[in-house]
Amino acid sequence: MTFPEVFELPVSVDLLTAARAFDISRTLAYRLAAVDAFPCEVLRIGRSYRVPTSGLMAALGIESRLVRAADLRAGADLAARWARDSPLFDLLDPEDLT
Repeated sequence: MTFPEVFELPVSVDLLTAARAFDISRTLAYRLAAVDAFPCEVLRIGRSYRVPTSGLMAALGIESRLVRAADLRAGADLAARWARDSPLFDLLDPEDLT
């Protein structure tokens, strides 16, 4: 798994994805998870295993997710569209929009 791929992961991943990040086999991943020896926290949900991405990243020595300018712009654009379409938009002070 490449460094950029790690930053695209969702909040939690399946055990095989986490195993790929550590470059370990499927069999070894399940064996380690079964004896609570996987390199990071593993959650057992029903019959499946999930690995929180924050714990995975910490175990890999990655402090936090990168924030990209494009993501910030997309979020700001979405918020602006929502505000204009909201019935509360007319109640806002125009100075609040700058």
